[in-house]
Amino acid sequence: MFRKLMAAFGAGVEVDTVLRTTHVRPGGLLEGTVRFQGGSSDHRVDAITVDFTAVVEVEQGDNEYRTTYPFMRSQVSGPFDLRAGESRSLPFSVHVPWETPLSSVGGHPLHGMRLGVATELSLAGALDKGDLDPLYVEPLPEQAHLLAALDRMGFRFKRADLEKGTLRGSTLPFFQEIEYYASPDWRRHFNELELTFIAGPHSMDVILEADTRGGFLTSSHDVYNRFRVTYGDHPGTIQQALHTGLTTMAHRRGWF
Repeated sequence: MFRKLMAAFGAGVEVDTVLRTTHVRPGGLLEGTVRFQGGSSDHRVDAITVDFTAVVEVEQGDNEYRTTYPFMRSQVSGPFDLRAGESRSLPFSVHVPWETPLSSVGGHPLHGMRLGVATELSLAGALDKGDLDPLYVEPLPEQAHLLAALDRMGFRFKRADLEKGTLRGSTLPFFQEIEYYASPDWRRHFNELELTFIAGPHSMDVILEADTRGGFLTSSHDVYNRFRVTYGDHPGTIQQALHTGLTTMAHRRGWF
């Protein structure tokens, strides 16, 4: 639907952003078209920018709140003149950052995740950021292999969220945690498991975090493991790396 911009400035310009698809993968392309309808007079459009945004959980002392973080900003057009009454379409294509968190698996939204795309128009020296279009980021094949392996091993999905902070090897100001209830075979070691991906162009790091069960004389605490998966690895190799990581955590305490 077209929305009218800059009413306070009397611009009368209308704009609509149409995404070619709302489902993308990390490292892929997001394609769409920005459509304009000129107002009653000529106007100068200074720039058009596409922002990727995410809802992130922030802990501050004893309080926790959610805030929206822009994590990728791409200018898709420089200055141009929009004539009175003129209709114009501007196709665009922007790269999806490799570290973009997942928000959909198998076409189904991932509970707890909220990602979006906003198109910003700079007109008459002012900015107008449009409504947020939902963005669904599907897993890379290797990420999908890992998620499927956890399902086969009996882990049950709990939720996913984004936490403020930067991990080693990451460039984003937040990271994703995909949380699972431990499977029956692992429940004597872990209550819950958290999975984090740090993806790059050729490989990704996988971070596992689990809370161990406390005993009569010991308290529960978190254990970690980190391993690397190269794109193109056989699914069996990926599952074995996952199993090794879980086994290592079950028998070793401390930080990775």
